[in-house]
Amino acid sequence: MFSKTTKYGLRAVIYLALNASKSKKVDVHSVANALEVPQPFLAKILQNLSRAGVINSSKGPGGGFFLSPENKERDLTDVLACFENRNLFDDCVLGLPTCDDTNPCLLHHRVKAYKKGLNQQFKGQTIKELIESVEKGSNNFSV
Repeated sequence: MFSKTTKYGLRAVIYLALNASKSKKVDVHSVANALEVPQPFLAKILQNLSRAGVINSSKGPGGGFFLSPENKERDLTDVLACFENRNLFDDCVLGLPTCDDTNPCLLHHRVKAYKKGLNQQFKGQTIKELIESVEKGSNNFSV
């Protein structure tokens, strides 16, 4: 459902939330190795997340990426918005320009509730809450 860019972005945010802080920044090389993703591609993703204020970065010796406490309070939709269309959950699954209740595509009514529920889950889930569930062991996140 999500692009590879979005998937890598979500994974990178989770990794940083679990492994980095203002006093322990992580460089792009370490994140790329841990997540087994191409470093140049991940560097662009982290740059987008940093520009959007979803993650923090600092340059120079001892620089790298991390999430501030404020970043961790952001919804997962803030991460998605860096890479996906803001109307991701409203767009037609078949990519048709006009698709709604009055002019539905073949799949509109079958996926409408699913998309609405998924949107609510992402809007209602902060990065901090997600990380807490991983730390408690109720969700799996292995790198």
